[in-house]
Amino acid sequence: MRRLNARYLGHDHPTDVLAFTLPQPEGPALGDVYVCPAVAAVAARSHRVPLRQELIRLVVHGTLHALGYDHPDGSERDRSAMWRRQERYVEALA
Repeated sequence: MRRLNARYLGHDHPTDVLAFTLPQPEGPALGDVYVCPAVAAVAARSHRVPLRQELIRLVVHGTLHALGYDHPDGSERDRSAMWRRQERYVEALA
């Protein structure tokens, strides 16, 4: 995950999730979502949530990015429309 993050985003550290949109001229949107279970486990402990819930959150988060959704960085992230959508899906799936 660290190598992918460095290669594609220029960040030389592991990350929890990476998403890539695969452009399609026509038809359904396609993409890849990569989740790092080790980073997810640390985040789950930090946020005091079950690992399963954190993994679901990361898959949903990455999928939304692959579909074209985005959020601001920093303190506004948790209040963005994408984040609220993500949390609705997590609640339904977890």
